[in-house]
Amino acid sequence: MSQVKESQIQNDRAFELNQALDSGSLHQVRQMLKTLPTAGIAHLLESSPPKTRSVLWQLVDKDSEGEILQYLNEDLQNDILKDLNAEQVRELTEGLETDDLADILQQLPDQVARQVLLEMDVQDRHRVESILSYDEDTAGGLMNTDTITVRPRHTLELVLRYLRRHDSIPEMTDNILVVNRKDEFLGILPLREILVSDPNSTVRDIMREDIDAIPVDMHVTQVAQLFEQHNWVSAPVIDTNGKLLGRITIDDVVDVIRDSTEHSLMSMAGLDEEDDTFAPVVKTARRRALWLGVNLMTAVLASAVIYLFQDTLDKVVYLAVLMPIVASMGGVAGTQTLTLVVRSLALGHIGPSNSRWLLYRELGVAVLNGLLWSFVISLIAFLWYQDMLLSSIIAAAMMINLVMAALAGAYLPLLLARMHIDPALAGSVLLTTVTDVTGFFAFLGLAQIFYL
Repeated sequence: MSQVKESQIQNDRAFELNQALDSGSLHQVRQMLKTLPTAGIAHLLESSPPKTRSVLWQLVDKDSEGEILQYLNEDLQNDILKDLNAEQVRELTEGLETDDLADILQQLPDQVARQVLLEMDVQDRHRVESILSYDEDTAGGLMNTDTITVRPRHTLELVLRYLRRHDSIPEMTDNILVVNRKDEFLGILPLREILVSDPNSTVRDIMREDIDAIPVDMHVTQVAQLFEQHNWVSAPVIDTNGKLLGRITIDDVVDVIRDSTEHSLMSMAGLDEEDDTFAPVVKTARRRALWLGVNLMTAVLASAVIYLFQDTLDKVVYLAVLMPIVASMGGVAGTQTLTLVVRSLALGHIGPSNSRWLLYRELGVAVLNGLLWSFVISLIAFLWYQDMLLSSIIAAAMMINLVMAALAGAYLPLLLARMHIDPALAGSVLLTTVTDVTGFFAFLGLAQIFYL
């Protein structure tokens, strides 16, 4: 089913549910919710205003609440969990996979999270604590400790008997992990090989040893790149001594990719990818206020540059008409380069060996576009004001700003990343400041030189 059709079905269901809610037919809403998958109910909750959301949550089947919770954004999770005690949280999250439970506990206050852990049985508590001990942005924070392991000397017949003893095997299990007596990772045993091989063969005969396990401290973006490059469904995670700790599955990697994409998009506007679309007015306004304040300071800086040339503007008033064009063109050109570089950084395409080539490429593009659009704007300015000097000044200013925009767009993300500052978050504001200040200064500075 295409995404468009699936989205249309979700919208139709949401419309039907809203109609049932408006009519007061809560029994009908409860029955409709039972026909939806847990991810679909989570989507419906996130797509509903607070009052509707509250009613829907009360109508959700209690046995499904934990599964639904794992699909909700952090804001909505916090709203649901904040009024629950430790015992209620434990009951709500019972049955969730270890990594999903750890993600939820990380959103709780430390005291509540500790109480929830104490409510769990010893084995489950140790599993969750092992994940919580790692940063959430590393392979250790992403992994699941629920694995099936075998020894190299075992026969396939013994492995099959061992598997049949279980009521089920962990989801996304495409390989069985092979370890020695010290639990050191040796390789993988693909399930498809077990099914078609001689039952009397040993694990060592058909296991694959050419698989590189993922270090527990590897960043999640690098993990996602490895999954993409190797088309993995799952991958083992090891510590510095080669001991098997758990595994990462493709469903968690998809979440990483989605979160990374949302983060890059939302950060350019100073927003959090976990922000609730239907959050209250005061809460939303408070979160946006800081970023608006930062933008205000950069706008004041650009205005201060204009103030320096106030006498020039008083004498040549039509400079004020053309001035925004120079800054705007620089901003757009810089944003194109910035977006490309931020994306390439996220994909791991840029490093010390090729950043210089990229800079030269962007400078070449800036020069070619600068020549083209500088000529166009100079022609427009001349047709408007019949002033050849003004046409030349705005052409030169635009050329200067486009080149500066290329430099800033290419190097600002690299510099911010080296300083461990998110380039998606800070890059756009800094770039706008650079192109505005450069554009105004170049245009008004040249005008002051030649007109006064």
